[in-house]
Amino acid sequence: MKHKKLRALCEGAIMVALAQVLGYLKISPLPNGGSISFVMLPIFIYCVRWGLGCGLIASFSLGTLQFLLDGGFSIGWQSIIGDYVLAYGVLGIAGLFRRQKFGFFCGTLVGSLARFAVAWVVGATLWAEYMPEEFFGMSMSSPWLYSALYNGSYILLCAALCIAVGAIFYKPLGRFLRGEDL
Repeated sequence: MKHKKLRALCEGAIMVALAQVLGYLKISPLPNGGSISFVMLPIFIYCVRWGLGCGLIASFSLGTLQFLLDGGFSIGWQSIIGDYVLAYGVLGIAGLFRRQKFGFFCGTLVGSLARFAVAWVVGATLWAEYMPEEFFGMSMSSPWLYSALYNGSYILLCAALCIAVGAIFYKPLGRFLRGEDL
């Protein structure tokens, strides 16, 4: 196909825009940031279709837009980079599973776990002073445990929702996801 790079760029812009819109449609926003939504779904589709390089560019772009357009909150430049640029940027590693039979599912799982890992470390280090004394009915004494519970409560659920939607649409989108139409 002619103009493959242009097509990758255009599809990336569309998927980032779609992800941003889906980010506004929050199913359940959490009080200290984060929400249950389908924001990661278009990025995973794009990453698995176009690969690691394009996926990283799209996911870092989404992280920047999430901060700028979705009311991003920070306590300094470290939290901007950690909570937005890196946490969304690592979604691009789903592109490692490009053109694999079940690449969407593996990419979604690995990308979501990477986002969780970044959010967990950032939450435990930068946001530790804001940790409540009690969370989910448990006494909180460790910022690492609190960050794992808080970030896991929405990131892992978002991953499960993306996998479920992917399973529903996998058959009709299979050729698209594997890039067989390129």
